[in-house]
Amino acid sequence: MPGRRKPDHLKLLHGTFRPSRAAQAHVELPLVNGTPEPPEWLTNPHAIGEWRRLAPILAANRLLTEASLGPFALLCSIHGALVQASAAGTAPHASLLAQYRAFANDFGLTYAGMQKLRPYPAPSPAAEMNPFEALREWGDAR
Repeated sequence: MPGRRKPDHLKLLHGTFRPSRAAQAHVELPLVNGTPEPPEWLTNPHAIGEWRRLAPILAANRLLTEASLGPFALLCSIHGALVQASAAGTAPHASLLAQYRAFANDFGLTYAGMQKLRPYPAPSPAAEMNPFEALREWGDAR
């Protein structure tokens, strides 16, 4: 069936497993705890204001990781440049608008971006529990 990969464990059972084509392991990115401070190079006051407005929202929704702080800072920087151009009465460059829209979609700040975005799942204590622990407690109750 086109478009569907056979899982690696089934390939191993069928004898068709090739390590060179094995699925790569997923690397978990560390989430940002709390609200991070804006980077030192972000000096535009409008950009800093946008950082302070959006960073707590993105962090609370588990959308801000240590790896995404750089692109988020660029989003805020572009926002600051767009606000300054508007305040000066000039039309912003189309490339700035396109970059801003792309970053906004990446962070789920537009409706289209929200549809595609999946936040990191919250760690659940039940998932970390031993699955046989409930059976032991059930046996003790008998």
